Amino acid sequence: MTSLVALEHIHKQHRFGSQSVHALSDVTMQIDRGEFVAVVGPSGSGKSTLLSIIGCLDRPSSGSYFLHGQDVLVQSRRRWSELRNRRFGFVFQNFNLLPRLTALENVGLPLFYRRDRLRNPIARARAALDRVGLGSRMQHMPSQLSGGEQQRVAVARAIVNEPDLLLADEPTGALDTSTRDTILSILAELRRGGLTVMLVTHDAEVAGRAQRTIGLRDGAVVDDSKTSCTSSTSTVSEF
Repeated sequence: MTSLVALEHIHKQHRFGSQSVHALSDVTMQIDRGEFVAVVGPSGSGKSTLLSIIGCLDRPSSGSYFLHGQDVLVQSRRRWSELRNRRFGFVFQNFNLLPRLTALENVGLPLFYRRDRLRNPIARARAALDRVGLGSRMQHMPSQLSGGEQQRVAVARAIVNEPDLLLADEPTGALDTSTRDTILSILAELRRGGLTVMLVTHDAEVAGRAQRTIGLRDGAVVDDSKTSCTSSTSTVSEF
């Protein structure tokens, strides 16, 4: 069976004048459908760069990237835009909600950027908010929502287009423990429904909720292992 994501010998360099910094070095991995993967590592290890490349927010300097067996790097910019809108959902630490739009309007935004406009986009946005337990908060502005509720709106926005892969960069980093657990339970439930989830985290307990942990250091993969509740803390703490 073809993997959802296949990276082969991915390198990413950032140039600053005459100097070059290696953000990713010879990264090769596969992500299968339905996996829940945590990416861990110290600051500057390449975690966010990896998510950006997988999510078509950035291009590697060299290497190969296949999505559903199709070569991503030969696609046009227009096709990349379609991939970002249709194939990926993004969740960030700082929510990134538009302050002048309601929760429902924020969730519905990705639907209006689709080239193939869907019927009843508002109904679809309502359904996404219902899935994250915010059916009663649809008309609230972001300023009227708690941090946890704003992150749930961000998750609903990420899944409204029914993506293949949810990419979450420190989605619980700004939340208290109880709210963090709520977000992780939502992500786990989405994964059980068939969504593939890949998240970046510094939190050993968060990584322990995943099925698989990928460890990065200095842009290279130094660990790729199945996660267990008993071993997750020690595994992540090594990075």
